[in-house]
Amino acid sequence: MELIERVLEIAKNLKPSPRGELEITDVNKQYLEWGVLEVDVLGRGTAWLDTGTFASLQKAGQFVEVIEERQGLKAGCIQEIAHEQGFIDADSLEKIGIELYKSGYGRYLLDRIKIEEKVV
Repeated sequence: MELIERVLEIAKNLKPSPRGELEITDVNKQYLEWGVLEVDVLGRGTAWLDTGTFASLQKAGQFVEVIEERQGLKAGCIQEIAHEQGFIDADSLEKIGIELYKSGYGRYLLDRIKIEEKVV
């Protein structure tokens, strides 16, 4: 059985928590029992942000906004990470940047390539 099918099996059998919600931690516990979940301790400087309420989602958004503004980097930029890890090359990143140019996100991707060229 594939993991996606397993999560549906787990979810069908979950009971709501005292908060009245199905908890992802209960799914994680089941995966741990099956031995298919690897767990690592989050290192120093890692932030875990709850987004389960409108207020907590807003606070998380503000946190990410402050970090991005201060560092000049996007948080969780999938294309940038894929490029840094060697999954996509600079030409692919440039193509994506051009396609998304009007959004500002595309300009960010293109700027990352320019910064990389200065370093290399």
